[in-house]
Amino acid sequence: MRARSARPGPAGSGRSAVVTGAARGIGEAIATELVRLGYRVLVTDVDGAAAAATARRIGAVAGLRHDVTEEAAHAAVAEQARTHAPLGVWVNNAGVGHDGTLAELSSDAVRSLVEVNLLGVVWGLRAATTALREQAAGGVRGGDIVIIASLSALGPVPGLSLYAATKAAVLSLAGSLHSELRRDGIRVHAVCPDGVDTALLRGMAEDGQARALVRSGTLLTPGEVAHAVSGLLGSRRVYRTLPAWRGALMRTAALAPGPTMRLEPVLRAIGGRRARSRR
Repeated sequence: MRARSARPGPAGSGRSAVVTGAARGIGEAIATELVRLGYRVLVTDVDGAAAAATARRIGAVAGLRHDVTEEAAHAAVAEQARTHAPLGVWVNNAGVGHDGTLAELSSDAVRSLVEVNLLGVVWGLRAATTALREQAAGGVRGGDIVIIASLSALGPVPGLSLYAATKAAVLSLAGSLHSELRRDGIRVHAVCPDGVDTALLRGMAEDGQARALVRSGTLLTPGEVAHAVSGLLGSRRVYRTLPAWRGALMRTAALAPGPTMRLEPVLRAIGGRRARSRR
């Protein structure tokens, strides 16, 4: 018996999707886009009430409380998604963005960054992989796993050093897993956006180094990130930076961090001026 192909086309009819951290911001925009494409979407968030409210508002099938730092919770979410339809897309979006130098960060902030941004993604990747492989054994093959990384994964970002390190780690995971899972028909993607106009950015210290550097670039909307995610589904493309020119700039900075970071005061000043002009 020939296995059915699970490659999502322009619509996800007949497949379910999970988006973590989707009660608001980037996650909500991605969930909304997947609903539009026909997926039966589960909105998950550590704030269960907000997840349920968002699910009702956008037409998702359910909104669930989901703490991504709990390994077993991911398997439960995957099982719940599969009660609606075979899993087709899993988006690891949940993240925290505590800013400050490594010396300044509290121990709680350090643990949160690593446990949510790195381990939370690892548990999600494992749960999604297990679910998609189980489906393949039953004749429904393939699917897409997406990681929302960050432009900061590509080069030095003073004031966001540990945040950037967690994003670099999950970006590395995406590339390796894409190769590991190719024979299973599972496609792995990572989106690396520049600063996005969300509560995470607005929660950074107003006069902090990180916020000014982020504002020196291109401030994106959650919808632009969601559009990039939908464009990757079904493709073999692993990485996508937003915008592309900033990705090239960050990779250059990674190759020569010493000379490039001499421009950091200039970039911070540009970001500060842009922030003041928006008030």
